[in-house]
Amino acid sequence: MTTTAELSASFERDGAVVLRHVAPPELLSRVERDVEANLADPSELALVASGGDDPGRFVEDFCNWQRFPAYVELARHVAPLVGAVIGSGSVWLYHDHLLVKEAGTRQRTPWHQDQPFYDVEGRHVVSMWMPLDAVPRATSLEMLAGSHLGPWLMPRTFMAEEAKWFPEGALEEVPDIDAARARGEQPRVLGWALEPGDAVLFHALELHSAPGATSRRRVLSLRFLGDDATRVERRWRTSPPIPADATFPLLTGDLTPGLA
Repeated sequence: MTTTAELSASFERDGAVVLRHVAPPELLSRVERDVEANLADPSELALVASGGDDPGRFVEDFCNWQRFPAYVELARHVAPLVGAVIGSGSVWLYHDHLLVKEAGTRQRTPWHQDQPFYDVEGRHVVSMWMPLDAVPRATSLEMLAGSHLGPWLMPRTFMAEEAKWFPEGALEEVPDIDAARARGEQPRVLGWALEPGDAVLFHALELHSAPGATSRRRVLSLRFLGDDATRVERRWRTSPPIPADATFPLLTGDLTPGLA
C-alpha cells in the first residue's frame, strides 16, 4: 500500500503518480454510462483529432460536467485524495476532457504540457487521467519525470504542429523525447498499465504523451484547481475556451460556485 504522504512526495518530485482503485465499480458504471451518452451527443467543442486515413478514430470533447452528473460525482469522490496529494485544502473542478481512441487508432498524442493552453496559473493545476478500459503499459499515458518544474514549452496543434498561441521562437521547443529514446538515451519516462478504476494524476506543466490504441481506450480526464491557482486573461483562445465569468464547483465542500 502506498501512503498519501508517499504519493505527495512522489508527486512533488516527479510531477505524476499512479492512483490505484480510486473509483469503485458502481461509480465506474455510472461514469461509463455518461461517457457513452456524451459520445452519442457531443458538445460544440467536440473534435476528431485523427486524420481521414487513420484506420481508427480519436475523438475529444470538453466541458460536459453540467450535462453528465457522473462526471461531477467522480470528481467529488476523488477530490479529497487529489487535495492531499497536491497539498491543497480546497479543490475545484476546472473542466472535464473526454478522450476516446477506437481500436486501431494510429494517431499519437504528441508530447506537450497542458498549462500553456489554459487560462489559469499556479502550482495547483492538475489532471487525473482515468481509463474506462484496461490499458497495457505499451499504449498507456507517459510522462517525463520532473518536467513539471518548468520551463513553459511551445504549445502546438497536435496534427499540423502549428504555433497558434505564442509566436514562433517565443518559447523553447518541446524536446524530442522519442528520438532520444531511439538513440538509446534513457530519459526518465513514467507510465503504468492501468485497469478501470485506476488513474494517473499529473501536473499541468508535466510533459506527457500517449500512443495510438490497439484496442478501444476510453478516458475521462478531470482537471482540478487548488488553493494556489488563479484565472488569468489570455490574448489567445484557450483550449478549452471557458467564459471569463465562469465559476467552478468546489468539490471538497458543498457543490457551490467558486474561484471566480
